[in-house]
Order: sequence, then structure tokens, then C-alpha cells
Amino acid sequence: MSREAKPLVVIVEDEVDLANLIALNLEEAGMLTMTYNSGAPAARFLKNNFANLLLLDLGLPDQDGFSLMESLKKNNIEVPTIFVTGSHSELNIVRGLESGGDDYITKPFSFPELIARINAVLRRTETLKDQKVTKNASLTEEPFDFCGARVNPHRLEIKYPDGETKNLGRKELGILQYLYANQSVVLSRKSLIHAVWGIHADVRSRSLDQYIVKIRDSLSKGGSDLSAFRTIHGVGYIYDPEDKSEEGKAEKSGSSSKKGR
Repeated sequence: MSREAKPLVVIVEDEVDLANLIALNLEEAGMLTMTYNSGAPAARFLKNNFANLLLLDLGLPDQDGFSLMESLKKNNIEVPTIFVTGSHSELNIVRGLESGGDDYITKPFSFPELIARINAVLRRTETLKDQKVTKNASLTEEPFDFCGARVNPHRLEIKYPDGETKNLGRKELGILQYLYANQSVVLSRKSLIHAVWGIHADVRSRSLDQYIVKIRDSLSKGGSDLSAFRTIHGVGYIYDPEDKSEEGKAEKSGSSSKKGR
């Protein structure tokens, strides 16, 4: 008997008989299933539990599949998704894939084809997970500049303005990546924690603050100018290299006046 964990597939299909039949075939193929006939209970399950894949019908009694997908994304819940629908509309197919769907299958379909598509998506997502270092960052990301330092995710390294290169911790990379990807936007501590550790992680703001102190200290010692990387007291942090915020403009103005003395 295989000791490999069985993948959990959440089936959201309003046709009860079809949902049960899909579940039966997937279980015979070695998968675990959870079946829902509307979107709301499926969303509640996914907000509190891990699933390997979501099999999502577009036509649900309480909302359409696109709306459910959008709601999950807003809550930082990422689940590989195959849309299942009776619609052959090219517009729906394109919308499904562009909204983050991994595949799209139309009814009627054969169960061998459905199982093959599920296995293909599971293989792709597992390969991508191998490159993940945090919830939001992976080794495949392109190098980027942060406060004058060069961050290289491929090598988990950071090169400081003074020329020294050091290893970069996984969580530090995740934090820098999220700040860089959301430049000039005030990010709450909670949003940073959810992005880097995951929405269900039991991580306190104090722990995040300690990582930020470590990052700032290392950047400062390496010769970086930290004026663009600021704390928004009582809220979180901002990386604003363009100095678009009022606080950044005030700091820049204050710094210039001091130099002129």
C-alpha cells in the first residue's frame, strides 16, 4: 500500500447526483474529497482547512464560481482550481483562466479525462511548491533592488551598496518581496504576516517587528539609505522609493534642510 498522502479535492457542484458521482470516481482514483452544493459552505471550509485542489462549478445557487474565486483571493486563500461548467463560451474559458484558474473542463466530460486533468494540475502545483520559500516568495523570482541593495531570490542572497554579499533568510526574503511588490502602499502588520507566513499562521506582530529590525540593521550596516523604508506607527510599514507619501516628503525636506545648515 502506498504511504503517500492522498490529495484532498474540494468539489463545489450544485447538481447533487453529479457531485456525488465525481466524488466516487475521484475516491476510486486514490483521492480524498469534500463535496458542497453551494459556494458559501465551501468558502468556510477553505478558510479553515487546507485542500490540494478545488473543482469549481460556475453555476452555483448562491453565487457564481468566479465570485467565489475572487472572494478566496481577497482572503489570501490560494487553492489550485479547475473550473467545471456546462458553458462552452470562449469568454468564460478565458475569464476562468485569467482569474487564476489552472484548468477548465466543460460538461459532459469523461471521468478518466477529469482525473487526468486533476493529476496534471497537482503535478504542476507540487513542482511550483518546491520553489517556494515563503507563502509569497519563491526561488524563481527575478532579482530586485531594495534601498540600494540587490536582492537575488535565486541564490537567497543580498548584495549591499558597500559591495558585501550575504545570505538572506527565507522570511526576510518574503518580507522584502512583499514590500517591493507593494511599493508606496501602507501595509498593515497583519497583511505582511498573512502574505509571508500564511493566513492561518500563529505569528504575532512582535515577531514580525523583530524581523523588520533585523532587516533594517543589516541594510544600514551595508550602506543602504533607509529613508524609503518607514514604520507607520500603529499600522505597519511602507516601502516608498518615490517618496510619494506626505511623511516621506516631510522626512526628505527635513533631511535637506539639515544638510544646508
